[in-house]
This record gives sequence, C-alpha cells and structure tokens, in this order.
Amino acid sequence: MRARLSALTGSGLLLALQAAAAIYFITDAVLDSMTGEAGEAAWLAWTEILVAVALAIGIGLSALNIRRTLRKSRRLSDALVLARGSFAELLDERFAHWGLSAAEAEVALFSLKGCSIGEIASLRGSAPGTVRSQLSKVYAKAGVADRAGLATSFIEELIDGAEAERAR
Repeated sequence: MRARLSALTGSGLLLALQAAAAIYFITDAVLDSMTGEAGEAAWLAWTEILVAVALAIGIGLSALNIRRTLRKSRRLSDALVLARGSFAELLDERFAHWGLSAAEAEVALFSLKGCSIGEIASLRGSAPGTVRSQLSKVYAKAGVADRAGLATSFIEELIDGAEAERAR
C-alpha cells in the first residue's frame, strides 16, 4: 500500500510539474502571438502554441495511463490475495484428505516452501531424523515419492483448476 501511495505521489508531482510547464508555455505563446507581429515571429508563436498544446495533451494521456495502470495494479493485487487464500485452502483440504497429523502438515508445508531437512528440524526444534520420518509418512500418504512429487501434485491441481475456469 505504501509503495502504491509513493508511486501515486511521485506521478502526481511529475504531472503537476508538467502541467505548470504547459501553462507557462501556452501563456507565453499566446502573449507572443498577441503582439501582432507578422512573418517569422508570428509563425514561431503559433508553433509554440501547437507544441504547448501537444504537451498538455501528453499530460492528459499520461494521467489516464497512470490511472489505468494503478487500477490494474489494484485488481492484480486483489487477485493475488484471493489466490493466496485459495492455495492455503487447497493445502488444508489436501492435508486433511491425506490424514496428516498437525506435525506432518507443518513439515509438509515447510518442505513445500523449500526448506531443507536441517532447516525444518531447526524451525520445529526436532531432530533431522524425526523430520525425515515425518516426510516419509507425508510422501506415503500423498502417494508421491519425494518433495518434487509433493509440489507437483499441488501445481497440477492449480493448473487443472485454471483450465476448468477458462472452460467456463
């Protein structure tokens, strides 16, 4: 949220700076054209007006683009929150379906996060042999041979779910 606010503030300051420059250039060009000079001076004044108007249009389009980008960022952030929640639910459902104990579920989760046996043992305050034994039980209950198989089972579930969503 803080990064989004910072980006919005930075973008707003840049747009304000560009708008101030556009106002200055438009005012200067209009005042130059009002002097009534002919020839090259008049042509230059109208060129300045056109360039200043192009700058103002660019500012407007940039503001729209920033707004659209921030809106899309918000939607993606919301979708990520939902996906995280859905994945957590999937983990809980699978662990319950496999009949994992609380300790086995915790070890399985650490394994899915990429922790080594030593790291899991340290995090849980248990011996590496205990973690190995628990992981063996997890793999057997899940019907897989190793950590890669465990991770793959969840990835397949996510892919199958995404394909089902697309088919709707």
